[in-house]
Amino acid sequence: MVAVSLTAITAATFLLRLPFATHDRISWFDAVFTATSAFTVTGLNVVDIGTTFTIFGQLVILLLVKFGGIGIMTFAILAFMMLGKKIGFKERLMIQHTLNQDSLGGILKLVKSIFLYAIMIEAIATMILSFKWVPVYGFTRGLYYSFFHAVSAFNNAGISIFTTGFSPYTTDLLVSLVITTLFIIGGIGFTVLIDIKNKRSFKKLSLHSKIMIIGTLVFNLTATLIFIFLEANNPATLGSVTGVNQVVGAYFQATSTRTAGFGPITIDYFRTPTTMMMLFLMFIGSGSAATSGGIKLTTFVVIVLSSITFIRGKKQVTLAKRTIKERIIIRAFTILSISFLLIFSSLFLLAMTEQIPTNKLLFEVISAFSTVGLSMGVTENLSNLGRGVIMSLMFFGKIGPLTLAFSLASASQDKIIYPSEDILTG
Repeated sequence: MVAVSLTAITAATFLLRLPFATHDRISWFDAVFTATSAFTVTGLNVVDIGTTFTIFGQLVILLLVKFGGIGIMTFAILAFMMLGKKIGFKERLMIQHTLNQDSLGGILKLVKSIFLYAIMIEAIATMILSFKWVPVYGFTRGLYYSFFHAVSAFNNAGISIFTTGFSPYTTDLLVSLVITTLFIIGGIGFTVLIDIKNKRSFKKLSLHSKIMIIGTLVFNLTATLIFIFLEANNPATLGSVTGVNQVVGAYFQATSTRTAGFGPITIDYFRTPTTMMMLFLMFIGSGSAATSGGIKLTTFVVIVLSSITFIRGKKQVTLAKRTIKERIIIRAFTILSISFLLIFSSLFLLAMTEQIPTNKLLFEVISAFSTVGLSMGVTENLSNLGRGVIMSLMFFGKIGPLTLAFSLASASQDKIIYPSEDILTG
């Protein structure tokens, strides 16, 4: 998985350095940073995508976004299937791990469904957005803008070819609803979408699907209300609009913060409590087997439930009359621990190498790790060493903390059981 991802980024870097990929040649470092940001569907940029790259360069970036969003292993398996080659046990195991599935049953069918769902959703979104942008930019250009942003939004990349980003569309109801719906669907997870299609009843859905649906609704609604409460009187953000426009702007920013990184409002304009909430939302992220990053909503729910269970003195972690397995709980806390280690070690390195306020560095670090892409204008001002740290965070955030740990750890089995002993904690 790691080797294949690095190969894709390397190949894209060479393509982005071709003379006809850009209007003005960019450095190798800018090319590899852009390729990494696109593949990890982060959206942090050191150059302006719309003005720097030609159509060819932009399509290379968009292809990387597709590889990163749906998963390069998914594309590889699809290619094998189209060529009529046999999918071996090893490849099925890799897909099982990539899509976070408990069994190998139906893996190939799941891959087909994911690809078809993605194409269908992006096509519908492109058609709807074209009603907005074709009259403004003409048929060809308007359709291209619609297609590019539909793919970018569904894959939670947050990459825009508009020079001003989505600032002009902060309160545009059509654009806001389409774009936010895209990255919510992409962020909720493909397994949830397929579960909904197969079960067609909320009661019959898996526990994972129920957590993702309810959790997404609660997080998005709560974040929207908090945005309104904190920023309604801030003339630099939501205070400049009223009524429905204020709600639309808050909703766009709230949902984008969790996954996509389309920043309709400049981050520096937000008040400190709002920025702190955004850090929390980015860190949590969205769903497993989805196009987004973060520690994942389900991981957060398991950690909270485990903590409540311990405080109440119970032995089993339960939810909706289901017991959560011990290995799931251990995995959740492992993800949290590795994530904290990556974030704070990266922040420490940046604090040593960059002359930038710590709060801005922290925002950039969490945005990179969670592959969100929101920025306080720090990334383009970093040194090459600092950009290297951000690139590493984007990559590790995309492949996941556990994949990183498994790739570094050596396989071993406990053959000896030692006596237990208590350790004082807390």
